[in-house]
Amino acid sequence: MQRYFVTNELENDHDTIFITGENFHHITRVMRMKEADQVFIVFPSKKTCVATITAINDEEVVLNLVKWLEENTELPIEITIASGLPKGDKLELIIQKSTELGAHKFIPYKAERSVAKWDDKKVIKKIERLQKIAQEAAEQSHRTVIPEVQYAASFKELMLNHVHYDYIIAAYEESAREGEDSALPSLFQTMKKGQSVLCIFGPEGGISEKELILLQDANTTLAGLGPRILRTETAPLYVLSAASFYFDLFKNKNS
Repeated sequence: MQRYFVTNELENDHDTIFITGENFHHITRVMRMKEADQVFIVFPSKKTCVATITAINDEEVVLNLVKWLEENTELPIEITIASGLPKGDKLELIIQKSTELGAHKFIPYKAERSVAKWDDKKVIKKIERLQKIAQEAAEQSHRTVIPEVQYAASFKELMLNHVHYDYIIAAYEESAREGEDSALPSLFQTMKKGQSVLCIFGPEGGISEKELILLQDANTTLAGLGPRILRTETAPLYVLSAASFYFDLFKNKNS
């Protein structure tokens, strides 16, 4: 069944659910659903239900609740992925796959060594497209949260956010070369349910010396991600895969 995120809560189990906008278009034009078809509905509270279509008119789809689902598809910690603007469509790949792996938020930022440049006039449209990719990936992977995409116009602007996180960690190529291999597992072992971490990744050229100073001023943990040097689009997926293994599989089995 298809999964749709709605913006209004259901006050009681007998309330009618109304779907409009892009989701209405997807149900009626793309999926060509009819009355009696069923879908998953996800509410802002992260609660999910199965609902049956009871009517379709010119502007909305009307549904009734069938049953609530007991879902637990979110990581117990909130991971924000901050990526220095990469070349081509790599950022789209990062957001799609990282959403599938459980990322909570994305902050693409203009890094000193970013080859890609965003025209200020096109930032809003670019973020809207990336947000749409995150939504589609969240629907496909049965998430109960759509990760937010927020742009930072500079590394300094990115670092203004550091006070909002419990931890900050940056993938640093020199740390990998020096054999650093304890920062990431130590972070996961320390973090508690509900805590947040900002994970920073440089663009193709890596993190610059000026950016390194800002990271150190913010007491950022510099981490190596194993003995191999990873591409800018691979490193976030490595961290999220490691987090998923630790929190979804290993910790659950050993707690």
